[in-house]
Amino acid sequence: MNDPHDGLLAIDTHVDIPWPEGPSPFTDGPRCVDLPKLKRGGIAAVCFAAYVPQGPRDAAGHMAATARARAMLAAIAEMAPADGTGGILTRTADEIEAAFAAGRTGIIPAIENGYALGRDLAQLDEFAAAGVRYITLTHNGHNEIGDAAIALRNLGDEEREFGGLSDFGQAVVARMNELGILIDISHVAKSTMLQAVRRSRVPVLATHSCMKALCDHKRNLDDEQLDALAGSGGLAQITIVSNFLRKGARAVDLTVADIADHVDYAVRRMGIAHVGIGTDFDGGGGVRGFMNAAQAPNLTVELVRRGYGRAELELIWGGNFLRLLRAAEDAAQARPAA
Repeated sequence: MNDPHDGLLAIDTHVDIPWPEGPSPFTDGPRCVDLPKLKRGGIAAVCFAAYVPQGPRDAAGHMAATARARAMLAAIAEMAPADGTGGILTRTADEIEAAFAAGRTGIIPAIENGYALGRDLAQLDEFAAAGVRYITLTHNGHNEIGDAAIALRNLGDEEREFGGLSDFGQAVVARMNELGILIDISHVAKSTMLQAVRRSRVPVLATHSCMKALCDHKRNLDDEQLDALAGSGGLAQITIVSNFLRKGARAVDLTVADIADHVDYAVRRMGIAHVGIGTDFDGGGGVRGFMNAAQAPNLTVELVRRGYGRAELELIWGGNFLRLLRAAEDAAQARPAA
């Protein structure tokens, strides 16, 4: 029997990196995602996230967040050394496809938590120049961009602060559109998410979220949010974190069938053009049978068992995300000269 995963241009839209240091990405070690596992699992490209945890929203906190993001982006870039021994830093959809055709792993830089910007809109230009293709507007805890789904009381958060995007957050959305950086609404409050959908000239995406109808978690997307994403051309990339898949579950309690349940729900509600996969590996993602990148084909086999054909698998595993990247690139190229 042919492997249904073989030959797919599969993209994982959200993977964390160990920090401040960890096992080498070039050897098959304890990380869920390293270059050897990606090859074995047939994952063509990965969005590696420079994750910045929310901290104090003062000058020192913002300076530290920006410095951490810069250092993490440098570490991500090191996975694509000039000597060709690793992956290839891929800044466009065409470059991702070219890397795949050449048999090389695409390395796609991203930032998780707009806290890394502080209050400096110009910081976006530096991140765009470093190849960042999306920024998750918030993590847990509100920041200067807007309200998060989960307020952090230890940082003094009220349940709501701005009622969605702040004035600065609205400017961030506009500038991200101009620079071709996708807007990731994983982790943000529903109000922030819906406002980002309305204000963005480019469809937005959740790079690592699940379905609230199947698991009632503050981080998950309800039907109104799914409808807004689909109506605007956006994406919901299903993640594989156990307590987002099933309330109170642990990784050992779940299998790829639980992931496929969320894929099924999203496809029924939104349509096949609006669904993908973002594992959150090395950030908490993993279920039995899909605990690392090498086991990605197990999910594909389960999707085939449920009736998904080749064309649908290609969309879920990467085609939909490439469409969004191209939309962002087109919007950036179309902006009027300053």
